[in-house]
Amino acid sequence: MKKTVEFRDVDPLGIAGVADVNLKILEEAFPCKILLRGSTVTLEGSKEDTAQVEEVLMEMMKTYSRKDSLTDGDVRSLVALISNGDHVPQKQKESIILYTKHGTITPRSKGQEKFYDLAKSKDMVFAIGPAGTGKTYLAVAFAVAAYKSREVKRIVLSRPAVEAGERLGFLPGDLREKIDPYLTPLYDALNEILSAATLKSLMSKRVIEVIPLAYMRGRTLNNAFVILDEAQNSSALQMKMFLTRLGPNSKAIITGDVTQIDIPEKEESGLLQAARILKGIDGIGFVQLTENDVVRHKLVKDIIIAYSGGSEKGNRSG
Repeated sequence: MKKTVEFRDVDPLGIAGVADVNLKILEEAFPCKILLRGSTVTLEGSKEDTAQVEEVLMEMMKTYSRKDSLTDGDVRSLVALISNGDHVPQKQKESIILYTKHGTITPRSKGQEKFYDLAKSKDMVFAIGPAGTGKTYLAVAFAVAAYKSREVKRIVLSRPAVEAGERLGFLPGDLREKIDPYLTPLYDALNEILSAATLKSLMSKRVIEVIPLAYMRGRTLNNAFVILDEAQNSSALQMKMFLTRLGPNSKAIITGDVTQIDIPEKEESGLLQAARILKGIDGIGFVQLTENDVVRHKLVKDIIIAYSGGSEKGNRSG
């Protein structure tokens, strides 16, 4: 069937993107032919596909009107949400986490919306879910937003280095050269959210610290926003150590994927233990993200679903 959508009160080229890149994203995601003529888009495909593309286009127009810009990331997030059969939350206009040079960072799914609500209302939040659900990226965005609004004075990001301990000491180079490979995903999130000059300045002043979990021992973190990423690879003792670092006027977000546990099987994952014993404590929130919250490439959702149907051994790989 054919359907037309009118771009009203917006710049059609701003919606379509450079060389129609945003429309090409839609064609890759949905088996639907899309043709732009002036301010009119013609859709040709099945009834279900054209309806979903129309919904994405309408949300693209709302996003463009609100931000006066539209990035390919905005489009991919909308595609991921609507292709799951969900709808853009009506509250999304109010749920702006942070303004960046690339546009606004907002929740893009029901699970991310719950993550947002908990991060606003709780001092400690556990975000558990598969790859691609935005756990690390949103956690860093919450931290940067809290710093910019002067809710905290510094940001501390940590990750367990599975092969830390004695082996780390024998690696060449200084501490940063030894641990940076383990911490790259945190740097990636920071680099997407902050300019290179700002990030360099904040790190040189130790306003932002990125350190391995093993180096958190003995510290008390006051007026800080603390993130523990890949928490499924912390031991029970390490998790307790991390959680008890929190000082006055501080907040913490702990992220992890329980299908990607790399520590020896004889050790219990600190994330699994914390999820079991800390629920119900006032001030601590838990959000369980699923494949429906995936905002990466559309194949990531299908891959997660395929692996979730495998054996327990398969779920521990990768």
